[in-house]
Amino acid sequence: METHDTQISGFSRRGALRLFGAGVGAAGLGALGLAQPAAAAPLPAVVPAAGDAGFWRKVEQMFVLDKRILYMNVGTVGSPPRQVLDVVDAVHRQVARDAEASYSDFADVRQVIATAHGVDKDEIVITHNTSDGMSKALLGLNLREGDEILTTNHEHGGGNTPMALLQDRQGVVIKRVELPIGDKQTAEDYVELFRAGITSRTKLIMFSAPTYLTGTMLPIRELAVLAQEHGITTLVDGAHIPGMMNYDFRELGVDFLAASAAKWQCAPGGTGILYIRNRITAANPNPLPEFWPIVSSGYPTNGSVDLRHRDPSQDIGKYLQSVGNGTKALNAGVQKAVEVWNEIGRQRIHDHVVGLGDYAKEQIVERWGIDALYSAKSDQRLTCALTGFNPFQNPADVKDANKSSEFVARLLDEYRVEIRNTAVPIIGDSVLHRPVRVSTHLFHQQEHVDRMIDAAWKLSKRMA
Repeated sequence: METHDTQISGFSRRGALRLFGAGVGAAGLGALGLAQPAAAAPLPAVVPAAGDAGFWRKVEQMFVLDKRILYMNVGTVGSPPRQVLDVVDAVHRQVARDAEASYSDFADVRQVIATAHGVDKDEIVITHNTSDGMSKALLGLNLREGDEILTTNHEHGGGNTPMALLQDRQGVVIKRVELPIGDKQTAEDYVELFRAGITSRTKLIMFSAPTYLTGTMLPIRELAVLAQEHGITTLVDGAHIPGMMNYDFRELGVDFLAASAAKWQCAPGGTGILYIRNRITAANPNPLPEFWPIVSSGYPTNGSVDLRHRDPSQDIGKYLQSVGNGTKALNAGVQKAVEVWNEIGRQRIHDHVVGLGDYAKEQIVERWGIDALYSAKSDQRLTCALTGFNPFQNPADVKDANKSSEFVARLLDEYRVEIRNTAVPIIGDSVLHRPVRVSTHLFHQQEHVDRMIDAAWKLSKRMA
């Protein structure tokens, strides 16, 4: 398997020494005006050369995950590395010691996040999680009775709930594209499915990429172009994107992207990222959509702002970020997590985790067959580090919710491998399917995928 160990984007031996050496938790605190914490517990000081396959072993040692369990459910929640834990602890203690308030727009932290994702700090908001970002985005749009949102039947509650509020309170119409599963589609197929659903009343296209139910990465750029052709605003539930995929948010061409910082980015729990397009660029030359903050203490109290005709001079990120007394410690943890990823190299992480996902899909096809896959495999525009599949010897058992839950529980209890299952609506089938979902991350190696596959295969045989 290709793990792309031969190149590290933006990575140097000096950076590696900071990353793996003692006291790494202190880096970056100066920018926040915070005291340096006590020296962190030392990590291995011997840093492998850039092309050394042992590099990812050193990365693995940065995490405090229980070594008795193979944790492959990062799609639900990540695990902050030691550097992040050190910073959060140090800042919590300083805030407690000095009784510090945090009435701030956290521009310094937002700048670090923005730079990592190719945008400007006025386009970034640190949220509580993806659901928080989705609510802020959806409820801030000026949608009226009869306006249509074109979305999918594979959305998460974090998007479905605020859409239901818009439906019930404002009379917005929700239309859903039924998504196929497996490896029978290309990116163009998904574009055509959405194209067929557009009407003159469509004001927003909202979709998850990847879908949390199957792990298929919907083609963001292609769908953004489709929306632009029709003057339609776009919102992506990108819960799994930061820390997994090395995407330049601006180049994607979408108007909004809500994400988690606590999943693949491995920042502290209760943190997320919201991108709000605040520039007219070649990737999206359309006017900025009308958008209003629904929760803010940074919006001018004299009400002198015209967001109906928003322009880049208006710091939309600041308006949303300033909400009373903020959380300095968690935001410091987000900054540190982003910095750690930058040090390792975001493209390098992308290649590693998606490469492991590709390897997992190959092994699944070899054992269970291509029809067992619920996520895409062949079109690389549709793949990511999430993999959904039917683990049962009798394919029909995937419709048995109890058996699917038993499989997940027994895989943990008997084989010490933690994954999860999902509930997927299937075109032409009235019964939800319950495939399992696996996450491959930067603290995993190929041997971990082999262990998961072997355990799932053995268990499927025992449960046949």
